[in-house]
Amino acid sequence: MSGAQGVGGGKPRRTPGSVLSGLAVAVGCVLFLGGFVWGALLYKPYTVPTDSMTPTIGKGARVLAERVDGGDVRRGDVVVFRDQVWGDLPMVKRVIGVGGDRVECCDKQGRLRVNGKVLEEPYLRSGEQASASAFSTTVPKNRLFLMGDHRSDSLDSRVHLTDEAGGAVERGAVDARVDATAWPLGSWGTVGRPDAFKALPGGISQPGPLGPILIAVIVGAVLILAGAAHGPIARRRAGGGARRDQTAKGKVAANG
Repeated sequence: MSGAQGVGGGKPRRTPGSVLSGLAVAVGCVLFLGGFVWGALLYKPYTVPTDSMTPTIGKGARVLAERVDGGDVRRGDVVVFRDQVWGDLPMVKRVIGVGGDRVECCDKQGRLRVNGKVLEEPYLRSGEQASASAFSTTVPKNRLFLMGDHRSDSLDSRVHLTDEAGGAVERGAVDARVDATAWPLGSWGTVGRPDAFKALPGGISQPGPLGPILIAVIVGAVLILAGAAHGPIARRRAGGGARRDQTAKGKVAANG
């Protein structure tokens, strides 16, 4: 009786292909779900309400910003912050100077200087000066001097120069650092760290792990789809083989 069950009623035999497909689905689920969880823990989406960061980030764009401590912020970073003096709403600006920096504008070519070093700012609109108004300030300790990339349409640290902190925002006001634009689809891309700030003390920050996270999610999705497709493909092939065998037997019987 047990022999009959093994032949006709037992569990289907597992082939190497079915084992590999199951393994692919399992690994794919780990990578896919793990990538999403990893990203949710490290990144937060924000919508940029104005065009003060164009052409880098347009009005209404959706950005992915890595949750960071304000102490990890470097010059050149695009950050999301809140400050009561600025309206206590999430804002997106670029860090131009940190505590102790002397920020001045402008030289004869309309460029900024930080600690005497002229900044080449390729992210500005073509032909736009670093600032329409001249200024010179020293950034207080543990604070950041922030400016929008669309200098002629940005309410930034320059507007608050007469405030007690000279327009600078506390490092603790920073919620996140922008790594990429995610929406609209045509604007998808990473937000790089400008080379102009490399030579200054502290250099520039390193990109967050958004790249590896996206790779994990994509590879996971591919493995899940590939593993799930194995069963139907194998059954179709087996069905096609059975039909061919039946056809061949029919021809033999007819000829016999």
